[in-house]
Amino acid sequence: MKKKLFAVLLAASMVLGLTACGAKEAPASKAETKTETTTEQSSASEEAAPAIDTSEHVKITYMFTGSKPEGAAMDRFMEMNDKLNEILTEKCNAELEFYWIGWTDYLSVYNMTIAAMDGSIDLIGTASDWLDAWPNAKNGAFLELTEDMLKTYAPQTWASVPAENWELCKYDGNIYLMPEDNYAQWTNHGFIYRADWAEKAGLANGVHSWEDMTKYFEYTTANADALGIKQAWDSDGTQNTQLASGWVASHTNFVPIDGICSSALWGGTKDDLYTIVTPAYTDTDMMVEYAKMMKSWNDMGVWKKDVLNNTTSTNRDDYRVGLVAAEQHHTQTWTDLCSPTPSNKIYQDDPNAKSGFFYFGEETKNVVALSITHGAMAVSAASKNPERALMVYDLLRNDEACYRLINYGIEGVSYEIDENGYRQNPEGYNPDTDNVGGATSWWWGRNDNLELRSADRAWDQIEALYDEYDKIKINYPYGQFIPNCDTIQGKIDNCNEQFGNYMKQISFGLYTGTAEEIVAEMQAALKAAGIEDVTAELQAQIDALYK
Repeated sequence: MKKKLFAVLLAASMVLGLTACGAKEAPASKAETKTETTTEQSSASEEAAPAIDTSEHVKITYMFTGSKPEGAAMDRFMEMNDKLNEILTEKCNAELEFYWIGWTDYLSVYNMTIAAMDGSIDLIGTASDWLDAWPNAKNGAFLELTEDMLKTYAPQTWASVPAENWELCKYDGNIYLMPEDNYAQWTNHGFIYRADWAEKAGLANGVHSWEDMTKYFEYTTANADALGIKQAWDSDGTQNTQLASGWVASHTNFVPIDGICSSALWGGTKDDLYTIVTPAYTDTDMMVEYAKMMKSWNDMGVWKKDVLNNTTSTNRDDYRVGLVAAEQHHTQTWTDLCSPTPSNKIYQDDPNAKSGFFYFGEETKNVVALSITHGAMAVSAASKNPERALMVYDLLRNDEACYRLINYGIEGVSYEIDENGYRQNPEGYNPDTDNVGGATSWWWGRNDNLELRSADRAWDQIEALYDEYDKIKINYPYGQFIPNCDTIQGKIDNCNEQFGNYMKQISFGLYTGTAEEIVAEMQAALKAAGIEDVTAELQAQIDALYK
């Protein structure tokens, strides 16, 4: 395939066709500083692009995880797609088709669709930490993207991605991904809480630690009737390992390695990134303290007694209308919930309402920036038109008209721009049918140079938190570590399962006996599951790569 593609590339450079179009730069956000390029890349992008043969009209299929629109929502989506395809046809004689992978059993369906290698898909939305990007690259499902291919068919993307970021898109020395590296987003978790209620709880400066959160829950559970809430936090029962990870982040300098298992058991520390540790297994005192605090939260009634059976919680919607005191999710969710959007009725009902965010790791200033391959685009190795797929991606990522269509829909229908340049909903906007961006899941090429800020976001609060993060963050350090888990996958799975089972008890304070006893039992189960063997193997692989 590599030789075939190189031959195609040479042939393409000798025939007439269209050249890539320039993108108009919009004054969107501070993330523009990420687009600095090396002298070599800038020079390459300024050279005259070779002529490309686009005489044959082709269809490029974009596969991604997301919910397929239905009914009127699909009609609105197709209106957008028709306009998008008019532009793509004009600029590279291609049109885009969408292939949705629904959320039910999404990972297995996603991987099976990729593995079919039947030529039915071209562009693949992927991720190194939650969509098996590296295993698929290793298995030959993704096309190797040579520098010449990228310079020729995706020149704007090539020029805008710094050389060091391309390095993070390599497996075995070859580029397989195009990163979403110029989009500011934070998916670190924490508790969203009512800052106005925190003041009443004696927390005038807000919640900044787990101890503060305990004090906040003490107040809100004791005053539930007066506050008009039905529960302090109506957890859905599946957030046990996320809570444990948050506790570890707040009490250590642990930096987990993404993608090994959902429980984030293995990683390094900020002061020794390449020595593998497992704090949940080795730091007994810390985990005992955690178990005790969660027992106190359970005793005060923070969540329902049958929390583990509560799989259909509406906690986030309840927070929007003031029926609960807290929501546990990531920063991006807080940027929505802290803003006076129409769905957040608490701000309409109470002019004093305000939402704060206690982020996990705040006490230790332990914040890790999101990997630039948390969202990335790959090209299927079975694509019949890989060069044109790259051209389409380059336009979707960098051309203002294409970008706005795939992200926001049709102007005047799905969005409009106010006098300040912010995006807002037009009169008569229906979120159930007109939210086209929700159906495209364009999480693999968002670009802050072209983003339209939403007019209903509390940007003063959001920027203040982002600035705080920027001062203390470290970049994700394991972008090039692609663990080979072939010989240890069974033990990883066993450890993940054991940890999850014990965290259901510990994170919700539902264990019997003492905190010391349940933590000792958990650690014994992890040892029996092979956690030390996995640690040793991962250490050997880390040593081979970094030391």
